[in-house]
This record gives sequence, structure tokens and C-alpha cells, in this order.
Amino acid sequence: MEGILLRRYGGFYYVESGGQVWTCRLRGRFRRETDLLPGDRVEMVPLGPGEGVIEAVKPRRTLLERPAVANVEQAIIVFSLSTPPPDLELLDRLLFLSGVKDIQAIIVWNKVDVARKDYQDLPGIYRQIGYPNLIASARTGQGVEKLREVLAGRLSTFAGPSGVGKSSLLNALQPELNLRTGEVSAKGGRGRHTTRHAELIRLPGGGWVADTPGFSRLDLPSLDRLEVAGYFREMEPLIGRCRFNSCLHRGEPGCAVAAAVEAGEIARHRYEHYLNFLAEVIARERSY
Repeated sequence: MEGILLRRYGGFYYVESGGQVWTCRLRGRFRRETDLLPGDRVEMVPLGPGEGVIEAVKPRRTLLERPAVANVEQAIIVFSLSTPPPDLELLDRLLFLSGVKDIQAIIVWNKVDVARKDYQDLPGIYRQIGYPNLIASARTGQGVEKLREVLAGRLSTFAGPSGVGKSSLLNALQPELNLRTGEVSAKGGRGRHTTRHAELIRLPGGGWVADTPGFSRLDLPSLDRLEVAGYFREMEPLIGRCRFNSCLHRGEPGCAVAAAVEAGEIARHRYEHYLNFLAEVIARERSY
């Protein structure tokens, strides 16, 4: 039988197959050679009522390390229009990583019912760049049905910092989940972690979502420095238009990207984040 791994706990693996969840172990030597993740497609053999053994794992289409989930098709990147305040460098890092991993990124702006005025232009900025945006409120239910449509029939991961309402949105989608939600610390304005391990959740309308731990920083993968600009959607069309083919868009004469920033065609914060990511990639190259 073929199934999808929902979660692992200790030495047990919980696999959905044939309309039910099976409690499985790994077969023999396979146990020492394999590190299975939620989202892995596996082959299993039933041993008894609700019990089985996993004998093989299918090749992965995609792999996320943090959060650790396999075969993700889309990333639902959740940020708040209230508190905690949106960390745009983290947002751009998540969008960048989604591009590198070839995963569709969809931004969900939560807490619209208490949105701060100075954050209300953000959805439009990212929509103009080309990222799908969804405005939501887990508290009032705004945008929840649209989110349900986006998730139907696909394997998605929820990503974003703690306190933005990822678990609250999942509870709004499927109230019987009763996932723990965290308050935002009044002292630091940051959310508390409420999810400890990645786990796939089956939605009634079809599809799976991974409720994953919050995080505040992600390292960039190994890339060539000339590849970085290609993962910024608004910069990609300008590649090849600079005076120099080796232009890194950081002050070289005749740079089309720098000209677009000065003309207001590229948001300055996005350009600054590009420079930060480029510096990280170059530093990693030098460390090798």
C-alpha cells in the first residue's frame, strides 16, 4: 500500500493510507538508513488492524529543512498586519527560499481586523511584485474560506514567525483541531512558540497542511552569487540589461537594477534585502 507520512513520534510513524491512519514502524536495515519526514510518500505493508511496516520511501519532489517537510507544493507565509510587527527581511527570506525550492509562495496577511495604518500598503507592494496575497482575520473569519480554497487538494506548509496566527488560522479552518495558540509577549512584541514538531493535518476539503514551529531566522542555501537576483521577481526581468554581464547590482556603472530602484520601480527595502542576501552568499563562497 502507498501512503503519506503525517507525523513521527519516537519510533512510530503515522501514515495515512486507504482512508485511515496506520501506526507503523520501519523495516529492518531501512530503519538505520532513512530519516523520514512528514509529507514523505511511503510504501507500507499492513501487519494487523491499524498497524503496518514501512518498507520504502518514494523520491522526494521537494524538501524543506526548516520546517522539515517533504513534497511541499506551496508555502503559506503568514505575517501580521498588527502585532508582532512584520519583519520584512524574514518575509523576503521566506519568499527567496520558496523560489529556490521551486515552491509556490502565497502571503497571508493576518489580523486585518486590528491592522495598523502604517502596514496597510504592504499587501499591495507584494501583489505588484507578483506574489499572491490573501487578507485574513482568524478572529472574524475574513479570508478563511478563500484560504480553504487555496489549500484544497495540495500539500502546503504554514510558515512565518511566532505570534502571527498560524495555528489560529488552522483552527478557523478546522475548529475541531483545537491547536494551541500563543499570545504575543507584551514586553518584546514577539510571539511565543506553540508548535514543537512538524505534523501534517488532513483538511476536510482535501489537501494537507503542515503546522510547524515558528522561527526567526533561516540560512540561505548554497548559490552562485550571480543567481541571487534571479530569485527576486522584480529584478529577474532586468538581468542582462546591465552594462556588464557580471553585474551584481551593488553600485556598478550602468546597472539596470540600481536604476529601477532610483526610479521607484523596485521597493528600496527589497533591494536592501537583496544586498544582504548577496553578502551572505558571497561570505559562504569565501568560507569554502
